[in-house]
Amino acid sequence: MIQLKEINNAVYAANESLVHLGQAEVRYLKDRVMQSERKRIRICTHKNGDALLQEMFIAVARESYIRPSKHVHKEESMHVIEGLANLVFFDETGHITKAIEMGDRSSGRSFYCRTPESVYHTLLIHSDLLVYHESTQGPFRRTDTFFPSWAPDEGDGIAVRAYLERLSVEVDRFQHSKNIFGIPK
Repeated sequence: MIQLKEINNAVYAANESLVHLGQAEVRYLKDRVMQSERKRIRICTHKNGDALLQEMFIAVARESYIRPSKHVHKEESMHVIEGLANLVFFDETGHITKAIEMGDRSSGRSFYCRTPESVYHTLLIHSDLLVYHESTQGPFRRTDTFFPSWAPDEGDGIAVRAYLERLSVEVDRFQHSKNIFGIPK
């Protein structure tokens, strides 16, 4: 197990310059994810928020809400290690433009996706836990992330549950409206 520095109960940072992760670190995330307030936890492998490459290993519980967001001037990539989810993309008004079934390499689903800059996206978790590796460009600035008005704030539990239920139905409908070539009808 690598040495970690606790930033808060949901964020840990690698405390070494040469960082390597394995099953011990994945177990560490999985063992602690339910203790975090938002039911998601991460290990950051970059030195600090100013690093030009930001890499995180993240565990998210099914009941966690990841509010749709977009990142200005930043692309990001996601590589699933364990679990199942939909990576959902939206236009500026909140209509689904793409929903990618994600899973680990053995799931038969896509296990990697690169998200272009300035595109709204979120995750719908389908397994008890999703563990994935995320990379993005630094430096980290909260002001580079934008949240749409059409998606509820995390603090509004009733609106979040209603939104997630509606989004799940919309994703299912979107995926079933495809023909055999993957083109919306």
